[in-house]
Amino acid sequence: MNQHAKTGFVGLGHVGRPMAGSLATAGWPLIVYDLDEAVMAAFAHEHGCESATAPTDLASTDVVVTMLPNGDVVREVLLESGLADALRPGTLVLDTSSSDPLGTRELAAALDERSIQFVDAGVSMPEGGRAAERMITFMCGADDEESFARAEAVLRVMGNRVFLLGPVGSGHVMKTLNNYIATATLVASLDALVAAEKCGLDPAVLLDVLNVSTGRNFNTEFPLRERAITRRFDSGYALGLLVKDLRIAERFANRTELESPLFELLRRQLEEAMDDLGPGVDHLRVLEHWERRANVPA
Repeated sequence: MNQHAKTGFVGLGHVGRPMAGSLATAGWPLIVYDLDEAVMAAFAHEHGCESATAPTDLASTDVVVTMLPNGDVVREVLLESGLADALRPGTLVLDTSSSDPLGTRELAAALDERSIQFVDAGVSMPEGGRAAERMITFMCGADDEESFARAEAVLRVMGNRVFLLGPVGSGHVMKTLNNYIATATLVASLDALVAAEKCGLDPAVLLDVLNVSTGRNFNTEFPLRERAITRRFDSGYALGLLVKDLRIAERFANRTELESPLFELLRRQLEEAMDDLGPGVDHLRVLEHWERRANVPA
């Protein structure tokens, strides 16, 4: 893809803002859109790019990147706002949001009717959440080599790993399964931390042992050590978003007739914590909920 292709970026949240910033720093002409006008104006001023007053203002772009809370919002921005009808045939839409995989395939079909290319690219940050440093893994679904090649040129500016998993929807399948596994290991690790506290073990030493043993996982290596047992609780990932991702995973499991009670169990466990703590708190603060439930002093 021509590196000077005009790109629209929708969603300047915790991850979207540094992603769009990477494109701007690399010289890609941008027009950005976000419901938070102050955030959008500040970004446009910092990076010297255009800002939109409505999604349809992105109609002149060659590529549209979405980084939004869920697939329903993506669909609203693309279809209900009229943006998809205003885009030129051959425009590439690149959805990096946490979207339901089956909904993604339905959206791709609607865009295909308008001759718009679509690639889904789920996001993960295995190095501990440093989007501003381009430490992002993208998991992609694309129906043809051309659309993936166009998407890859954009994604490699924003991240350091890009995987093609299969046809459209496959990237969001992978993202959904990744979220499910990450949450399962988080819950198990929290159980272990609280059990260790009840038995008088030092949580920091517990993590030291786990991280050189078979219980090691992303949560024990990064967020629990750096942001939970230190009581920083500053991962930037809200508990409400975690629960939302679990609901996507459970819905995906049900629609694909995957028989596993763990999807529902995890969702119920985290919803209980959200009822206690609220949706806006950092997701690692669930440690405090676990501790209260087990009568362990924080």
